[in-house]
Amino acid sequence: MDSTLKSKIDKIIIDKNDSILLALKKMDKVKKKLLLVFDQDDFYSLVSIGDIQRAIIGNYDLNTKLYKILRKEWTFSYEDEPFEMIKEKMLKFRTECMPVLNRNNQLVDVFFWDDIFGLSEKRKKTNLNLPVIIMAGGKGTRLQPLTNVIPKPLIPIGKKTIIEEIMDRFIDVGCNNFYLSINYKAETIKHYFEQLQNNNYKIDYFQEDLPLGTAGSLFLIKNKIKTTFFVSNCDIIIDEDYSEIYNYHKDNKNELTIVSALMHYPIPYGTVETKENGLLTKLVEKPELTFQINSGMYILEPHLLKEIPDNKFFHITHLIENVRQRKGKVGVFPISKGSWMDIGTWDEYLSYHKFHNK
Repeated sequence: MDSTLKSKIDKIIIDKNDSILLALKKMDKVKKKLLLVFDQDDFYSLVSIGDIQRAIIGNYDLNTKLYKILRKEWTFSYEDEPFEMIKEKMLKFRTECMPVLNRNNQLVDVFFWDDIFGLSEKRKKTNLNLPVIIMAGGKGTRLQPLTNVIPKPLIPIGKKTIIEEIMDRFIDVGCNNFYLSINYKAETIKHYFEQLQNNNYKIDYFQEDLPLGTAGSLFLIKNKIKTTFFVSNCDIIIDEDYSEIYNYHKDNKNELTIVSALMHYPIPYGTVETKENGLLTKLVEKPELTFQINSGMYILEPHLLKEIPDNKFFHITHLIENVRQRKGKVGVFPISKGSWMDIGTWDEYLSYHKFHNK
């Protein structure tokens, strides 16, 4: 591989013997969802965030080597193909990058979507057309004192607000019908959207008189939604392909799907495990623990709305436990740590605001 190509792709190279966890971390670091997999100095294959998500759903350990989870079929281009043909392949498969090989299957170039089509051209074009409920009634106490004046959904990010940032991601996949659960400073939220007069979406409001938890207010719309729908907290940003989440939900016939985020916690000490009489069984130097945490986004089937009690305090976790107790299917769709932002705290809000305004 020549030095020009190496410098072009160096940040997105990973070895086939590296772990799933290392690939996830690298994707987050370089803000890419596709990596080039090498076998030492030779090009080997590609690994996408979808491959990793399928492996996690399939209960692979995060320390599994990448070559064990890779797809056998990928679309590549070849150096003797006209550039227009390469562009057509990229458009057809909406791929983040297109490796170009010679006829000996050696890598000779890579084309990136943003370089060919620009940032304005979306890679993913889907039309889910599903209702979206955004839980926007909380007081936003973690962002006080600002939320003493402005309701959390209307806190600015760039030229828009938190809630518009959330809505835009759904609009990108054809979800234009929003239901906002409101309570705290409800009239301020309504007034804001009335002044916008934006025709790209439709908003219906439903208002709880008292705080009813993360799902209690949903009883107010139990007869209004007849299709599969999304639910999102109003302080999270999910940078993910929403159609993949939906497809997972439907393919597995889930009643409810939780979107989880993989969080990594390094332990700065050596850990020990013991058995009877305190005999050492295992010693691990500075291990890292990884957990799937509840991100605050869900997909639900409409019949679940009828399981929300009327006018009672009720969290969505209560609904999840009820479904599980009656042997209903609750699925979990994993996303990487870098694809989830909880902007309901000052540190995360300021970090995201800084990134957004670069």
